Amino acid sequence: MTQLNRFAALLLLLAAAPALAVDTPGLVQEKPAKGPFVKTAHGYMVPYESRLPGSEVVFKMMPIPGGKFRLGSPASEAGRKDDEGPQFEVQVEPFWMSATEITWAEYKQFMSLHDIFKKFDTRRERRVTDENRADAITAPSNLYDPSFTFQSGSDPQQPALSMSQYAAKQYTKWLSLTGGIFYRLPTEAEWEHAARAGTKTAFSFGDDPAQLGDYAWFTKNADDKTHKVGQKKPNAWGLYDMHGNVSEWVLDGYEAKGYERFTDKSVAAADAVQWPTKLYPRVVRGGSFDDVAVGCRSAVRHKSNDDDWRAEDPNIPLSPWWFTSDYALGVGFRLLRPLEPPPRAEQEKFWRADLELVQEDVMYRIEQEGRGALGVVDPTLIDAIEELNR
Repeated sequence: MTQLNRFAALLLLLAAAPALAVDTPGLVQEKPAKGPFVKTAHGYMVPYESRLPGSEVVFKMMPIPGGKFRLGSPASEAGRKDDEGPQFEVQVEPFWMSATEITWAEYKQFMSLHDIFKKFDTRRERRVTDENRADAITAPSNLYDPSFTFQSGSDPQQPALSMSQYAAKQYTKWLSLTGGIFYRLPTEAEWEHAARAGTKTAFSFGDDPAQLGDYAWFTKNADDKTHKVGQKKPNAWGLYDMHGNVSEWVLDGYEAKGYERFTDKSVAAADAVQWPTKLYPRVVRGGSFDDVAVGCRSAVRHKSNDDDWRAEDPNIPLSPWWFTSDYALGVGFRLLRPLEPPPRAEQEKFWRADLELVQEDVMYRIEQEGRGALGVVDPTLIDAIEELNR
């Protein structure tokens, strides 16, 4: 496909109108004879696999049905913390979610953009301008000491970890604008809805933590490290490692009062988001290899701490893309794709640095220190990289 045709395809897919094409990946018009599916007004959502742009790396997306559920945990749940309540009703729209956490095989494709953007810049090609800045992302700086990030190993099928929420959001923007399908991080409500898979129990399989080893890597069986994704049992909706292995970024900021402002309310998932207003804490979900069983429950909320998580970073300002320490070495993410994508003008709020402080740190690192890189991502990027490597 030529650069012009790729760009035209992207414009069609990301047009302001959210109407879905008949040939949308993961959507079929006839009811499947077997396998999981979700019936919608647009057709039947089914699992699908997709390749990362310009690579042979494949990721799988699973259809997640919409519906109402109660976010948080009841006061009677063993191990419950105050920030998991009060419970309230949330209406969730259907979406696809990646079957596993993002792996190193996937994330290293994104990491490679650092050197690629630098080469473009040296050759004065694909420069970021006022006209194309909306399609620009920052690629994370090269690791100055990989021994921090790869303490658990760097097997391609292990979950990628220690990236900031900002870096995870930039990954979803890169994937969206190069492939023409909108991806983002899940909200806290969407994540818990998917993790529960229709259950009301402490875990997706029930209340008995003695069964957790069948579904999760946690302190009892993980040997102080992450493991390859998809090795344990999935939940009822086909999602692996929603408990344990690595905790996962969601879009929400953390509030110590939990869901107090939603008491006795029934809201749409989009209205339940607690958009961050400060650098930290923000919410990570699901528990990690470093958590005990109660820390891997469906409703448990862990909170980020940039000061602690970057304690061993020798750079000033501290990296906006990488953490080096403590619990962050067990934090990753997975993708969400809504059935009906928002208009292009509204997509940026899911991808951008949401604080001026983060934006300033990012540009200082790039412009003053030469760490990290800025580049344009669109469907023409793949052809440009192929030309660059010839």
